[in-house]
Amino acid sequence: MKNNPNNDESRAVPLPASRIARMGKLGAMSAGIATNMALNGVKQMGQGIRPSFRDLLLTPSNVKRVSDQLAQMRGAAMKIGQLMSMDTGEVLPPELSQILVRLRDSAHPMPPAQLKKVLNVEWPAQWLQSFENFNVHPIAAASIGQVHRAQLKDGRDLAIKVQYPGVANSIDSDVANVGVLMRMSGLLPAGFKLESYLEEGRKQLHEETNYMREASQLSRFSALLKDNKQFVVPDMHSDWTTPHILAMTYVPGVPIESVSDETQTVRDQIAKALIDLTLRELFSFGVMQTDPNFANYLYQPDTQRIVLLDFGATHDIAPNIITSYRQLIHASLDGNIDALETIMQSIGFIDENTKNSHRTQIIDMVQLIFDALQSDQDLDFANTGLATLIQDQAMDLAKDGFVPPPLPIDVLLLQRKLSGIFLLATKLSARVDIMALLDKHLGENRKATAC
Repeated sequence: MKNNPNNDESRAVPLPASRIARMGKLGAMSAGIATNMALNGVKQMGQGIRPSFRDLLLTPSNVKRVSDQLAQMRGAAMKIGQLMSMDTGEVLPPELSQILVRLRDSAHPMPPAQLKKVLNVEWPAQWLQSFENFNVHPIAAASIGQVHRAQLKDGRDLAIKVQYPGVANSIDSDVANVGVLMRMSGLLPAGFKLESYLEEGRKQLHEETNYMREASQLSRFSALLKDNKQFVVPDMHSDWTTPHILAMTYVPGVPIESVSDETQTVRDQIAKALIDLTLRELFSFGVMQTDPNFANYLYQPDTQRIVLLDFGATHDIAPNIITSYRQLIHASLDGNIDALETIMQSIGFIDENTKNSHRTQIIDMVQLIFDALQSDQDLDFANTGLATLIQDQAMDLAKDGFVPPPLPIDVLLLQRKLSGIFLLATKLSARVDIMALLDKHLGENRKATAC
């Protein structure tokens, strides 16, 4: 969720709730872009310049128009952009990535009048009489809902997550419309399997818009982590929870990014705890909260605990995927290249259509990472040399025509979580003994289960 401590009401934008209204928004955006392209094209021809379709499309005003319109619509339009911006790495052109990355931080809250209509539909008549206070200005806003702080007369201090109206019913049409726009842009690389991202975004949104499901996952993680003193999971309050409203205990904390000003020891502890939790989710729980958005984590300086928020993207990981990742780590640490190639193909990182040169490059990239993990006791995330090298090699692959095969849903979500957590550790300039964490979770039988 996007933190919004300033409660900037000027950003509040009514959400188009009906399918017709949402389609109209996309149509208006397309028309505006076409008009800008035509005007700029005429201007360039008048200057004796032969206009390029790509240059006409990717003007700063058009990039801003696309980002702003998708952010105002929220829902599928925004979620697809968020999903692709985190999962496709350097495969997409930088211009399209610019649009998608803007969507991570661009949610507009709905205005108070629209909020009250939603609450009146979801809660019993005279519901306000049960509250001592209800702040109509959200403390957070994201792609499918916004969060408000409220106090009940019985003393409970709550965080109320309210789903945007019409989001659940417009998922399928939104996804289809966004797909059309992306294909029309002409920016997708040849062979890029957009359908897999659209389908995953559609499925994930249907799950995330079911707040009763999220409530059960919230309770599930609360039970899984009940004996863990490093984390805080809010309590769910069933009497004020509906399919479109999730009521939780309000838990204070500061944005996790602000911890970058803390001591090295504190930053190391936070990164270690989150990486350890991710490995525990994969290898012990078999269930993972797969959205690593920084705003899903808060930090409590007084207790030194991490608050976990937003369990809408919780996903059960298939046992065969867990086994494959275990084997991938074993093979990489043992330097068994043949086994590594076999496992990577079974997971879906490469397939029978992947060129031999691309296979070699991809396997070398994976091996490079694990060699780095074993070379030093602590992985220094402040040293971006390894990340830059991997990024450069990924760019070279993309320039050489490599387009990754569509990944299974479990792998897609798992990779998003891993990359997001490592990105957060980099943001904190943390130092973590990754090998010690790997040994903790699978070291005892590493040799026995290696391929």
